[in-house]
Amino acid sequence: MHKINFKYHLDDLPPVLELILLGLQWLAIIVPIIIIIGKVIVGLHDHSPSEQVLYLQKMFFVSAICLLLQLLWGHRLPLIIGPATVLLVGIAASLGSDINTIYSSVFWGGIILLGLGITGLFGKIKMLFTPQVVATILMLIAFTLAPMIMNLLFAFSQVTPLQNLCFAFILLLAMFVANKYLTGLWKTTLIIWSIIIGSSFYLLLFPQYSWLSFGRDISPVAGFFKNLNLTLSFDPGVLFSFIICYLALSINDLGSIQSIGALIKPANMEKRITRGIAFTGLGNMLSGLLGVIGPVNFSLSPGVIASTGVASRFTLIPTALGLLLLSFLPSIIAFMGSIPPVVVGSILIYIMCSQIASGLLVAFNKADGFKFENGVIMGLPLMLSIIISFLPQDIVNTFPVSLRPILGNGFVVGVLAVLILENIIYRYKDCPKQ
Repeated sequence: MHKINFKYHLDDLPPVLELILLGLQWLAIIVPIIIIIGKVIVGLHDHSPSEQVLYLQKMFFVSAICLLLQLLWGHRLPLIIGPATVLLVGIAASLGSDINTIYSSVFWGGIILLGLGITGLFGKIKMLFTPQVVATILMLIAFTLAPMIMNLLFAFSQVTPLQNLCFAFILLLAMFVANKYLTGLWKTTLIIWSIIIGSSFYLLLFPQYSWLSFGRDISPVAGFFKNLNLTLSFDPGVLFSFIICYLALSINDLGSIQSIGALIKPANMEKRITRGIAFTGLGNMLSGLLGVIGPVNFSLSPGVIASTGVASRFTLIPTALGLLLLSFLPSIIAFMGSIPPVVVGSILIYIMCSQIASGLLVAFNKADGFKFENGVIMGLPLMLSIIISFLPQDIVNTFPVSLRPILGNGFVVGVLAVLILENIIYRYKDCPKQ
C-alpha cells in the first residue's frame, strides 16, 4: 500500500478550529446514512410520524455514544460508526414477530458479540469465514434487501409507478456519473448531495408530495428516555436469525478495523480488534434496550483518511458530540427525515451496488484464482436467498412458526448454504482456500 504522509497522526490533537471542521466533515458523511437506514426501518414498522422521529433520535443517540466509547476506550481508531445494514435484513425478515422480540434479539446478539470479543472465541469462529464466504455475504445483503427497496420505489402512490421508476433511474445514473468525476470531499459526501438534490427535484416535479408531512407537530427540543418501554423476550427462531446476522456483522467489524489498521499501522492491533468488537457488542446491547437497530464500524473510513491526510481519532469527537446534540433536536431530524421514499430507495440501490462491488473484489482477488467451483459455492446461496426473499407472504405463513424467521429469511438461508458448501462439501482439496 502506498505510504501516506499524514498531517495529523492517530493521537495528535489538531487546533480547535481545524478539529471542528474535520469533525463536521465526518458528520456530513454519517448523518445521511443514519437518516436513510432509519427511514427504511420506520417504514417497515409502520410508525406514526412522531414515533418515526423518536426512532431516529434514538439512532443518533446510540451512534454518538458508541462512537465516543470506541474512540476513547474501544479500538481507539478513527473509524466512523453507524447502523448495521446486515441487521436491517434481520429486522425486515422478522416483521411477523412482536417488536419486543425483534429488539430483544438485538440485545441478546450484542451480548453474544461482547462474549466473542472478550473470550477470544471470535478468533476460532472467523476461520469459517473465508474470503469466499465474506464475498458471498456482502452480496447476500444486497440481494435480500431487493424486495424492500422495490417497495420504497413505489411507496408514494400519488405518483405513478412509471414516473417513480424513471425518476429513480435518472437519479441513479446521475449518482454514478458524479461518483466517476467527483474527487475528495465532494465524492465522500455524495450521498448527502444526492439526498438534497434528489429530494428537491422530486418536490418540484411532484408537488403533491408533502415535504414536511414526516415531522408535523414535533417539538423543537425533546428527550426520548421517557418513552423507553422495551420488554425483553426470547424467541429461538428470531434469535437464531439474528445470530447469523451478528456473525456477518462481526466479520464486517473486523474488516473495518483491519482496513484502518493497515492504513495507519497503530501498535497493539490484536487488542484493538478485541476491544473494538467487544464495544460493538456493548453498543448493540444499548440499541436493543432502546429498541433501535445496532451499530457497526464502517469500512468507508480509510478512504476519508486517505483523501484528507488526517488520521487523528480526535477529529471524530466533534462528530460524536454533533450526533448527540441532534438526538435531542427532533424538529431538525423530522426535517431531514422528510426524504421521499423513492429517493431513499434509489440511494439504497447505489449503496448496495457498492456492496456487490466489494463482494466481487473479495471473490476475484484470490491467490489461487476464481474457479468454476467458486462460482457454484457463491451461486447456490445467492439463488436461494433471492427465491426466499421474493416468496409471497402467504407461502411463508405456511411454514412452522418457530422456523419462519429462519426458513423465511433469505439472508440466513444464503449464509448457511455458503458455510456448508465452503467448509464441508468443497472443503480443502476440492476447492483450496486462500
